[in-house]
Amino acid sequence: MGQFTNLTSADGFTVSAYVATPEGKPRAAIVVLQEIFGVNSHIRAVADRFAAQGYLAVAPATFDRVKTGVELGYLDADMTAGFELKTAVDALPGAGVLQDIQAAIDHAAELSGGKVGIIGFCWGGLLTWKSAALLTGLSAAVPYYGGGMTAEAEIARQPLCPVMAHFGDQDHWIPLEGIEAFRKAHPEVEVHVYAAHHGFNCDQRGSYDEAAAQLARERTLAFLAEQLA
Repeated sequence: MGQFTNLTSADGFTVSAYVATPEGKPRAAIVVLQEIFGVNSHIRAVADRFAAQGYLAVAPATFDRVKTGVELGYLDADMTAGFELKTAVDALPGAGVLQDIQAAIDHAAELSGGKVGIIGFCWGGLLTWKSAALLTGLSAAVPYYGGGMTAEAEIARQPLCPVMAHFGDQDHWIPLEGIEAFRKAHPEVEVHVYAAHHGFNCDQRGSYDEAAAQLARERTLAFLAEQLA
């Protein structure tokens, strides 16, 4: 359903992106932000599912500035490699990877001719929250268990578009007190907490929770249908 293409960021950097195109005219567009495992089969499947719902989906390879062609699994060695790449991206000067996400937003808007939402998981969830506050052209944002979102500096950000956030109450990366601090600081954000672990949406991880994933998906699709209409 999808294929890779190249996008050009504001500083001239070329970033690859997986683009899944729906049948017929897109109802809107979704930018899908990867975990620390690259634009792997899971992220491509997420993009494909959005395309099946009528959305044009664009998943930029947010590791490209430090390493191209990354596609990891979910073993301990993959986790270690992913954290190293994430750390390298986070250390980039200036706007860094946010320029590549903006390029994906712009590309999605141009191809679809409609509004653009953004959704991300784990590290991509944090980048989704940052994008909602710092980038242009977004009409909705849905971060899933964004690691770091509940840090004081991130809570201080103010989103420029409607946001729905999903967390797990057994997430050892994101404590409940952090989620509550985020919720208290952002009454405008629709926050949902599930009886689940970090990564509950990914059916390739041991932490996958089908019930939580399905409910979050239903809520997300309803939210996006409303905000991107």
